[in-house]
Amino acid sequence: MMIEILAYAVIGLYTLALAYVTLYCLMQFHLLLHYFRNKKATISPTSDRPFLPNEWPAVTVQLPLYNERYVVERLLENIVQLDYPSDKLEIQILDDSTDETQEVCQRMVRLYKEQGIHITYLHRHHRQGYKAGALKNGLSSATGDFIAIFDADFLPPKTFLTQTIPYFSDPQVGVVQTRWEHLNYDYSLITRLQGFQLNVHFTIEQSGRQAGKYFLQFNGTAGVWRRETIQDAGGWESDTLTEDLDLSYRAQLRGWKIMYRQDIASPAELPAEMHGLKSQQFRWMKGGAENARKLIPIVLASRLPWSTKVQAVLHLLSSSIFIVVFMLAILSVPALLMNNLVDLDMRIYWLCMTGMLTIGWVYFVANSDTAWVGLSFRQRLLRFTTMFPLFLSLSMGLSLHNSIAVLEGYRGKPSAFVRTPKFNLRRIQDQIKPGVYAAGKLSFTTLAEGVLALYFLSAIVFALSSGKTEFVLYHFMLMFGFGGIFFYSIRHLHVK
Repeated sequence: MMIEILAYAVIGLYTLALAYVTLYCLMQFHLLLHYFRNKKATISPTSDRPFLPNEWPAVTVQLPLYNERYVVERLLENIVQLDYPSDKLEIQILDDSTDETQEVCQRMVRLYKEQGIHITYLHRHHRQGYKAGALKNGLSSATGDFIAIFDADFLPPKTFLTQTIPYFSDPQVGVVQTRWEHLNYDYSLITRLQGFQLNVHFTIEQSGRQAGKYFLQFNGTAGVWRRETIQDAGGWESDTLTEDLDLSYRAQLRGWKIMYRQDIASPAELPAEMHGLKSQQFRWMKGGAENARKLIPIVLASRLPWSTKVQAVLHLLSSSIFIVVFMLAILSVPALLMNNLVDLDMRIYWLCMTGMLTIGWVYFVANSDTAWVGLSFRQRLLRFTTMFPLFLSLSMGLSLHNSIAVLEGYRGKPSAFVRTPKFNLRRIQDQIKPGVYAAGKLSFTTLAEGVLALYFLSAIVFALSSGKTEFVLYHFMLMFGFGGIFFYSIRHLHVK
């Protein structure tokens, strides 16, 4: 009797989790429909572009840095090339570094000042507030009415400011966010899979939310803020790890608009090793949960339309999908073992393939409109059928790591802002510099990922020996995903 109750509980939880994932996929498809309906307006480089201003406003470019020895010189060489009236442009280096990044910055600042460039170097001897604290500190002395922000690995085009600033002719626009491109997309499988996912956010999600008149987000870099908007929304706060999402929502709740431009691209470097990817994912997932905890009550209490509230809540809860994905993975094995006790035909779960088909369409369109432009339909389809299963496996393999981050965010557990190190990698021949940014000891999470790979290998062996092969492909993807994350975590342990 007890085993039957347990079987019903397992099957019930598994079904609820699968239904949640299906709903998540359908909501992504909903954004895809908005993207299609407004594709011409959101992509065309000439659509809704305002006239150039008679007089360009003052702009401050803020460059928050922390120990970026490998990319800081490249960054500064790029930023000083921005095509904007020199008497209206200020460059602020906001440096919290403790390594030789300080000396590189100071040397280059002296050089550029001699050339008449308005560039200032602000160094803090602490990291209070982390990136949010550095931005807030810099804003207090900034001279610009508009604030452009770039992380250390970004290389915006020369025309970035002259392309974005005209959109502020609309007095309600508080932020202009641009699309990320990837300098090292083809460096490795890890970078290609990251680019594959980020291309969805910077097409379907951002453009779809804009087309549906839902809340968007500033992505922390490659965007411009109206200074008045930052101040009106309460300024930068460091009580979450994703200060960009936090300020984005507070600004929109105050009535400001975020303008997203898919046609303006800012290239950047993707994490090329597993520990850098994990630290970035941890910060994004935990910060998303912290913002959900902080902002959902405010959103629900606001006077926003209900459609906007629903989309905002789902957006803020999006990192929670990893908890559900991990629950699905763990429960799939006992569900397979116990399904005969509840007399359930497991083929009923194939109904949830509608969600997988729709999310597949989302990823195909997003990458066709960015990374695969110019390829034939056959070539794009071939790349998709290779990349999509690998991406799903990687995402499932990260589900334990990301679930821990999300749960810590909901619990309100404080943690440091761990930035993602970059190594100036573009070509396959470029090497990750060993021994500088130590990854530390082998973590419990990494060991657990290795155990989970064996767990799903055992499920495959059982399925093939017993004839219960309904989940064998799913379990193979889980074994590959957790095993791959474990393998790269061990391989990159001392090269971060």
